[in-house]
Amino acid sequence: MYSSLYKKQKTVILFAFLLLPVTLLILFSLYPGANLLYLSLTSWDGYSSDKGWVGFDNYREIFHNSEIFSVFGHNLYYFFGGILQNVVALYFAVILSRKLRGRNGFRVLIFLPYIMNSVAIAYMFSYVYDAQHGSLNALLTNLGLGDLITSWLGNKHMVNISLALISMWKYLGFNMVIYIGALQSIPEDLYEAARIDGANGWQSFRFITWPSLLKIIELSMLLTVTGALEVFDLPFIMTKGGPAGASETFVTKTVDTAFHYSNYGLASAMGVVLLAIVIVVITVQRKLILREEKGR
Repeated sequence: MYSSLYKKQKTVILFAFLLLPVTLLILFSLYPGANLLYLSLTSWDGYSSDKGWVGFDNYREIFHNSEIFSVFGHNLYYFFGGILQNVVALYFAVILSRKLRGRNGFRVLIFLPYIMNSVAIAYMFSYVYDAQHGSLNALLTNLGLGDLITSWLGNKHMVNISLALISMWKYLGFNMVIYIGALQSIPEDLYEAARIDGANGWQSFRFITWPSLLKIIELSMLLTVTGALEVFDLPFIMTKGGPAGASETFVTKTVDTAFHYSNYGLASAMGVVLLAIVIVVITVQRKLILREEKGR
């Protein structure tokens, strides 16, 4: 009897604890996802009650229109910038994990851009990159490097590099803090034993620090890949995808398709395709990492 009562109470408690998170998951994830999938099969214009069924026509348009998929080339700038950002963040994390005077101040300075509002950062760098009165061109002039002066946001060959550098600057501190936390979890005894055995700094990093950080590096690379695929705020605020679409990303093109051209059906299909690409990339990344771990 008591066993039966205990099982019932356990079931009720589990149900009560799961009710709220499952409800929120359904309302804010599963239902919007299902609705997005449904809209991707229609020709809805965003405001009329008529949602004409078009089946997979929107997906055919995406895969047959080279202009839509070509913008992924612009996302690559953020991907490679994210890789470089992780390298620099790891370098600063290793340096600032040591007992240095003022290290907490340097940590704050590097982390500060991450907590700044993206819109504020975009407007700030709009003045930095201004072709006529920007501080960057003024600095180059004072350094005698006038030949390097250009329209950083108006030059189609430089605009994505300029925006990717801003993204690197903003998220550098976030990755650095993650790496510092991981470094502080490594027992100091390992480094002391390595020094006793005659290992130098590079050998300690290679055989102790690097293997201990692999899981964190996996997480950082996951965030880097997904972040590069979903870039929106900087190009949308600073360039509106210009010049002549040179800085458009897949997300900005999706937003333009929905709100500028009132083609919510095609935009929904683009959202589904992006979600599928992110899932595939994450799955492949996980498989490769797990394969490497099994190989060891």
